[in-house]
Amino acid sequence: MTAITPQDLIDFVYHEARLLDEQQFDHWLDLFTEDGYYWMPLAHGQTDPILHASLMYEDKLLLQVRVERLVGQRTFSQQPKSRCHHLLQQPQVIDFDANAAEHQVRTAFHYTETRGDQQTFYVGWATHHLVLDNGQLRQRLKRVDLLNCDAPFGNIQLFM
Repeated sequence: MTAITPQDLIDFVYHEARLLDEQQFDHWLDLFTEDGYYWMPLAHGQTDPILHASLMYEDKLLLQVRVERLVGQRTFSQQPKSRCHHLLQQPQVIDFDANAAEHQVRTAFHYTETRGDQQTFYVGWATHHLVLDNGQLRQRLKRVDLLNCDAPFGNIQLFM
């Protein structure tokens, strides 16, 4: 990939959601840079994942551990396996500059997670912080802001 276009950024977001919906977790994990994070704040407008509690703040190593748990044969909490579906609004590229080191894309979503006869529905916005890494777009940070982030939640098994 030589020059990044806004459509490349939008396509990345759709591709990422499809990988999650199809449970291709290893390929999804490859979309992160080595220093990448997956962050789900606990409060609206939260700016610091270190000094304030978060629903999730996981680096690539911790994400790898969760992926291994999800696909493991002895993970009895995943029998039957959880499944998910992303319904995305058109991703919005924020202040595009082809020469920038990092690009941001914000996407409103409806997300459904199901396991057996239990179904859970979430609504929010995902912000992808994308960089060009060895000629490939990768995400340095995926921030997921839930509409009701301050509500009590059960276990969120998969990735939004």
